[in-house]
Amino acid sequence: MSLSFHWFLPTYGDSRNLIAGGHGTAMSGDRPASLRYLNQIAGAAEENGFEAVLTPTGLWCEDAWLTTAMLVETTETLKFLVAFRPGIVSPTLAAQMAGTYQRHSRGRLLLNVVTGGEPHEQRAFGDFLDKEQRYQRTGEFLHVVRELWRSHEPISFEGEHIRVQDALLNNHPDPVPPIFFGGSSTAAGPVAAQYADTYLTWGEPLFAVSKKLEWIRRLAVDRGRKLDYGLRIHVISRDTSEQAWAEADRLLEAVDPAEIERVQASLARSESEGQRRMLDLHGGSTDRLEIAPNLWAGVGLVRGGAGTALVGSHEEVAERLIEYSRLGINHFILSGYPHVEEAYWFGEGVLPLLQRRGLWKPPAQRETRVTATPFASTPAASSS
Repeated sequence: MSLSFHWFLPTYGDSRNLIAGGHGTAMSGDRPASLRYLNQIAGAAEENGFEAVLTPTGLWCEDAWLTTAMLVETTETLKFLVAFRPGIVSPTLAAQMAGTYQRHSRGRLLLNVVTGGEPHEQRAFGDFLDKEQRYQRTGEFLHVVRELWRSHEPISFEGEHIRVQDALLNNHPDPVPPIFFGGSSTAAGPVAAQYADTYLTWGEPLFAVSKKLEWIRRLAVDRGRKLDYGLRIHVISRDTSEQAWAEADRLLEAVDPAEIERVQASLARSESEGQRRMLDLHGGSTDRLEIAPNLWAGVGLVRGGAGTALVGSHEEVAERLIEYSRLGINHFILSGYPHVEEAYWFGEGVLPLLQRRGLWKPPAQRETRVTATPFASTPAASSS
């Protein structure tokens, strides 16, 4: 099995320090997210053998579709994992955008479907559905998108939240972009099992990740599907373990305690089950942040979303990644502060170790076309 490694594009800015906020909370870095700087990150990711870069979605960052489209012509092989929210755009428009992107990028689009942000942020976008309704809408949305990508006849669909009539794409995406999807709540599981190609989870101790993956596997098997699995996590990898932990300590020491208090108060109001799990790992305290071997919860003190990092020597980080891969994880979406420099630390330190063990090869040595896995065509609601 060859593992796939992806990097992150911080479209809210970057820094040598941890950036406070995100996921419904304002944030910005002291390295502004200019197109020139984002090109540097994309170039570092491509140079170091990362397959794609994840670009976030929300009011606290730049639009992912537009930003990544501007980077296509300055890169050659790098793919773009574009995060977007169903309900903000129609499924027909999203399906059309994906087809346009694939043609002009020559097949370099991957999609990260985000069911919703925090309620106040969703309302700012004009979305007033509750959490359960948003997951139901996501299922309907993805059903329509999938049908449009493969149908050569007009389709109509009427669900609880999505309705289209006689929709047909002039050009289908080729290849069909794989769909990455994450969610820890009960309502997320059936949607992931039915429509995702890769199920994503944030970095937790091995036993917690294993339990979550087994939950999704059972749901997928019930639907006659088999998914890939991905881990979203930060990294601090250095020549020695002492150097890596010194960097983690430096990052934490540079954080203003008032910022921790501000972000924790905001995240405590979150409806996200995944966010709750991240908060439980550290409990808002700076004590005992190494929650498992080489797994550090310090990032989550000031950042919403993925709040853990693998910290250690290149050899230690490689071993931890291998342990996750044994659970079935084959996609790793990584990041680090700052993103240019950390891409090189990981790319030059960890990836060669995995390559020598036959667990990774540069994307140029693999099949260039990425295809989505088969999915069951059972509609989320009645369609015609």
